[in-house]
Amino acid sequence: MATTTESWQEKADAKRESLHGLIPESWRLKDPIPSSEKQRDVTGKFLWPYLSNREIEITESNAVDIVSHTTTGGWTAEEVTKAFCHRASLAHQIVNCLHEIFFDGAIDTAKQLDAYYAEHKAPIGPLHGLPISLKDQFHVKGVETTMGYVGWMGTFQGETGTGREKVFESEMVRELRALGAVLYCKTSVPHTLMSGETVNNIIGYTWNPKNRNLSCGGSSGGEGALIGMKGSPLGFGTDIGGSIRIPAAFCGLYGIRPSSGRMPYEGMANSMDGQNTVLSVVGPLSSTVGGLRLAMKSLLSQQPWLHDPLVHEIPWREEQEKEIFDLVSSATSGKGGLAFGIFESDGVVTPHPPVRRAMKMVVEALEKLGHKVVKWSPPSHKRGNQILLTTWAYDGGHDVHGAFNLSGEPMADQVKQSYGDAAQDQMNAGQIAATNVAKREFQKEYMEYWNSTKEHTGTGRPVDAVIAPLAPFAAARPKGYKYYGYSTFVNLLDYTSCVIPVTTADQSTDAMDKEFEPMSDEDKGIADLYDAAIYDGAHVAVQLIGRRLQEEKVLAMAEYVGNAVSGSSGHGAPSEKL
Repeated sequence: MATTTESWQEKADAKRESLHGLIPESWRLKDPIPSSEKQRDVTGKFLWPYLSNREIEITESNAVDIVSHTTTGGWTAEEVTKAFCHRASLAHQIVNCLHEIFFDGAIDTAKQLDAYYAEHKAPIGPLHGLPISLKDQFHVKGVETTMGYVGWMGTFQGETGTGREKVFESEMVRELRALGAVLYCKTSVPHTLMSGETVNNIIGYTWNPKNRNLSCGGSSGGEGALIGMKGSPLGFGTDIGGSIRIPAAFCGLYGIRPSSGRMPYEGMANSMDGQNTVLSVVGPLSSTVGGLRLAMKSLLSQQPWLHDPLVHEIPWREEQEKEIFDLVSSATSGKGGLAFGIFESDGVVTPHPPVRRAMKMVVEALEKLGHKVVKWSPPSHKRGNQILLTTWAYDGGHDVHGAFNLSGEPMADQVKQSYGDAAQDQMNAGQIAATNVAKREFQKEYMEYWNSTKEHTGTGRPVDAVIAPLAPFAAARPKGYKYYGYSTFVNLLDYTSCVIPVTTADQSTDAMDKEFEPMSDEDKGIADLYDAAIYDGAHVAVQLIGRRLQEEKVLAMAEYVGNAVSGSSGHGAPSEKL
């Protein structure tokens, strides 16, 4: 009897169709989705006609506001969960941002939370009833983790018969459930995770909801797109070269890349697992700093260092936040303030006009509020980034090429630019050791440069943080993410960094300088990607970088700077509530 083997295309089509089938019929869009030429921005009120007034009220609320209702009985977990499931389904149908849907299980969880509250008149934990989305690296019972690979479908990370398929859960998943969170979907990633654009052969390309000419970013791109469309109030991504910060910046969100060892990564799928020179880290994305703080503070209350051997025993430190609050207060009284290094260009690639304008806006806001700004002239980033790129080549691409070989599917061009058509020779132990030494020496050199800025700040301290571009562009054009230097140096140094949304691109003011002279062919290539009309309306962000393991300080400063730029809070004073 003849047997047939499904092609990778047939498997991908079936997965895509099954995902669509999990969206309730009443939530499926009946009319054709308008083209990006007719409707480039699908955020904000664009989705309102498809939602009830109650769903709009709930999904337009931020994470902190939501838990203020769900933990006090004002809103039920069930109604909140259903509202975000509905909005997430709409977002996916428009920008392709989901890999896994488990709405029914989420609603069952929400009902259990409501029953608990009805009986005990208290929440299970600080995240009681809060829907949280997860990047498709997290293992969640009942659903697959494909990480964008067709060959991982029906397996556990490409392997069959492990007994872990659709049963095993990542450590952070367990902790989120214990805190009362409702998990309801997993979001799209570029296969391999190693791209600043989100594309794979299962769901296609994930578009930027603010400007559908552009990428949502990567590799936590589905998180950025979903939260940007308010289909999730809070989600988690990972970052080994910018993969939390890039989607946050491109989609107008706050996102923090913690230092390694602060958040539990145990039990998550990954590429190049075992490459420990520069570790991937996990962190939250949300529409407010309050959402990031809520997520991190809640997770640390679970003592993750007892269950993840790589997590440091560092509880949430209120005193570090207070230190920033006090410095802010001293600026308003004219007696001190914060000091920031301003990193306008890395000397390799020139940021596009909207990014340069965003940097200028931040500097002007800080100076107006009485803070110190100094030029940041660190050790060569070109040298540092070469060290980091070497770590990604330790295994010669054998891990990722092996994953593609499972199904025979092709590699997206955005990934192929890094890994080529075939695996190369692996590096030997001596070469890896030499890279580790080079990394340590670069970290030491950078550390001492940071210390030396004490002589220039006028505060008696080195700079408190650095303000820098996150990418040379507001967002990448498809197949246009050719330079990662503005995000990757943070990973090499293992610094804490938080993205701050600043403005939107404006074709009437963000014209390319006619006198621009590129520093190199690489610089010219990035400059040539800029078109003011195509970029018009795109989110523009910067990143605020602190030293290692300074998450509390970085979040306090990011909130302050974000408020200062937006003018949303008087003089930009940070919020002292959770």
